[in-house]
Amino acid sequence: MKSSADKKPCHAPDMVVQPDKEALIKRLNRIEGQVRGVAKMITEDRYCVDILNQVSALQSALDAVAMRLLENHTHGCMQGAIKSGNGDEAIDELMMVVRKFAR
Repeated sequence: MKSSADKKPCHAPDMVVQPDKEALIKRLNRIEGQVRGVAKMITEDRYCVDILNQVSALQSALDAVAMRLLENHTHGCMQGAIKSGNGDEAIDELMMVVRKFAR
């Protein structure tokens, strides 16, 4: 049995092809390297402010990936849901996601 957090709205497909998948994967691989770099900085007892600057850069990089995914979702899934008459559900889902990123 799925929890309510695992449920997808009725308009959500099982699989979505990202239009710029290769660019997203490249960015995520770069972010993965940055995370390893931050871990190494901590291991090497580097200056806290230098580490914090790298953490800030990581957060910005992840935010950029999230924004790209959100843009893809809006132009793809959202647009399709609205055209098929499931716009209200899709908007509710979108707002739930946006709230997670609002700081």
